[in-house]
Amino acid sequence: MAAEAASRSSDMFDEIVMAEERFHGEGYQEGYAEGSHVGVVEGRRYGSLHGAKIGSEIGCYLGFALTWRCLLQKCMDEKNSKKIRALDSLIGMIQKFPYEDPTYDKLQEDLEKIRGKFKQIYMPRVTCQLLLCPALGGSSELSDL
Repeated sequence: MAAEAASRSSDMFDEIVMAEERFHGEGYQEGYAEGSHVGVVEGRRYGSLHGAKIGSEIGCYLGFALTWRCLLQKCMDEKNSKKIRALDSLIGMIQKFPYEDPTYDKLQEDLEKIRGKFKQIYMPRVTCQLLLCPALGGSSELSDL
């Protein structure tokens, strides 16, 4: 009976000593599961927001290019044909952009190319030249600026 009592007190002592380790392990597992869930939710929210910003930016570029292409077709000359080709190039790049594939490995690279092409077209001097088209109500006298 003394051996049985010693064994029982030893088991209780082991439970007390091991409780901290057991609680630590359980807490870690619960924290890991909760953190994983919160991380997925936060990642989804961030991805949606970032994707919406990129979509809005590209939509703005496409609207700009389509509008100016339509306006420039009213006054075709050699200078405007170059501008229309540049706009067509931008439109083509945007149409090839992989909207549906977020795992596309060259997504950022293609986005930077689109931004660069837009900056090439949307320089203030170029935009002012676009506005000088007589068919759009601009004055050809100012085109010598």
